[in-house]
Amino acid sequence: MRKESPPPSAPGGKLFSFFETKTLVATLLALTLVMLMWNLPPYYQNLLSTTRVSCSATTTTTLTATTPNVSLTNFSTTPVAEQKYSTSTSTPKSNDPNKRVFQTFGSATALFVLMGAYRGGPRTFAVVGLASKPTHVYGHPWYKCEWISNNGSSIRAKAYKMLPDWGYGHVYTVVVVNCTFPDNPNWDNLGGKLTINAYYNESPRRYEKFTALEEAPGSYDESKYHPPYQYEYLYCGSSLYGSLSASRIREWMAYHAWFFGPKSHFVFHDADGISPEVRAALEPWVRAGRATVQDIKGQAEFDGYYYNQFMVVNDCLHRYRHSANWTFYFDVDEYIYLPDGNTLESVLKEFSDYTQFTIEQNPMSSVLCLNDSTRDYSSEWGFEKLLFRDSITGIRRDRKYAIQAKNAYATGVHMSENVIGKTLHKTETKIRYYHYHNSISVQGEPCREFLPLSAKNNVTWYNKIPYVYDDNMKKLADTIKEFERKTIGNVVQL
Repeated sequence: MRKESPPPSAPGGKLFSFFETKTLVATLLALTLVMLMWNLPPYYQNLLSTTRVSCSATTTTTLTATTPNVSLTNFSTTPVAEQKYSTSTSTPKSNDPNKRVFQTFGSATALFVLMGAYRGGPRTFAVVGLASKPTHVYGHPWYKCEWISNNGSSIRAKAYKMLPDWGYGHVYTVVVVNCTFPDNPNWDNLGGKLTINAYYNESPRRYEKFTALEEAPGSYDESKYHPPYQYEYLYCGSSLYGSLSASRIREWMAYHAWFFGPKSHFVFHDADGISPEVRAALEPWVRAGRATVQDIKGQAEFDGYYYNQFMVVNDCLHRYRHSANWTFYFDVDEYIYLPDGNTLESVLKEFSDYTQFTIEQNPMSSVLCLNDSTRDYSSEWGFEKLLFRDSITGIRRDRKYAIQAKNAYATGVHMSENVIGKTLHKTETKIRYYHYHNSISVQGEPCREFLPLSAKNNVTWYNKIPYVYDDNMKKLADTIKEFERKTIGNVVQL
C-alpha cells in the first residue's frame, strides 16, 4: 500500500508554535511569582509599607498630612478636618552604612482625642478629651487657642491645661484645656469657631490644629451664664458598664427623683452597661424629661482609667456647667440621705458659701438580710431588705461630693482640685450616703446570707467585719414606691 506524505505545514506554523510555548512559560512564571509573594506576606507587606511611606514623605510639603487625632464628639475615628500643620514625616534612608536611621510606621496614641468643647461664660471655653499619657508624663505638650470670627477677625490666647485624673490614666490621660480670652471673642454675635493648636513639645514648630467648637450667628445668649438656672440640682453619672441590675437601677432612679425633687435632672453615660432591661427602667424618666442617657461606647477604643470616667465627669461638668445650682457626683449603688430631719434646701443653703462639699458614706452589706418568714422578700426593693451597716470607725473611706459647677474648671470622681472657692468636708451630721457596694451587678435576689431576728439588737460579725442593724432607708420605701406610681405610673416588677 502506498503511503501518503504528510501535508505541508501552513505558512507561519512554526512561528505560532513558538509563541504558544513562550506564553505558557510566561504564565507559569507569573503563577510562581504570585505563589512566592503569597507565601511571604510579611516581606510583601513591608515592601508595600515602605512604598507608601516613601510616597507620603515626598508629598507632605504640598499635601495635607493625615494625623492620629480622633474626635469623640460623634465617636468616630475620622481624623479632624484641619490637621495640616503636622511636621511628622518619614526619615529618608542614609547612604552612610554606619548612620542608623529610625523609620516610623503607623501611629501609637493620639496627641488629642476630643470628646466635647463648651463655652463656660462670656470669655471662657473648656475643651475636654484624652491625650497620650507618655507624652504628658515625659514631655511638655501645650496648647494655644484661637477664635476665628465670621467677621474675618481672629484673636489668640495661650491655654491653661489641667490633668484631672491625677495620674490614674493608662495609655491615655484626661486633659481639660481652658481657653480664656481678654474679651468675649463673639462680641458681635456673628458667630465663629474655636480652634486649638496642640503642640507635641516645647517647640512651636510641630503641632496639630483642629476645630473644637463652632457658634452659629445669633446663637450667643448672655443670659445662659447667669442664674436662675434651668435646674436646682443636676446628677452627673460616671460610665455605666458591665451587667447592671435593672431592678436596682429602677429603685435608685425613683428614690433620687423623689429626693432631689421636680427641678432636678439626671445624666447617665452608657459605656455598654445599659442593657434593654436597664433602658426600659430608665425610659419612663427620659420621656418625662427627668433623665438623659448618652451613648459613650466609642470611648472603649481609648485605654483610660475605668472606662474613661474622669473624662466623662468632666464632659458632664462643662456641658451642664450653667444648668443647675448644684451638681452631684456619686454612683448608682449609692443613695444620698439626710439624717435627723434635715432638708436638702436647708443643708445647701448652709453650704452656699462653699464651692464644693464632700459626703461621707454609710457602707452597707450587699448580702446580709434578716431571716424573717413573715416578709415576702421577692416583692421588696433592695434598700428595704439590705439593712446591715459596716460599723468600723476611725478609717478613711471614699467620699462623694457636690459642686457649684460655675466655680469649677475641672473635676474628678471623688472631688475637684480645680475650683474657685472653699471645700467643706465635715458634713456627716447634715448629709450622708448609703453605699450598697457591688449590689448593682447582682441579678435577681440580693439577699444571700440570712441572720436571725436577734441581729437587730446585736453586732454581727461577717467576714471579719462588724455589722449593725440600720433601717433608715427601709422607712422610706413606701413613700418612694407611691411617688414612683404617681409620677410615671405602675411599673412592671423587674
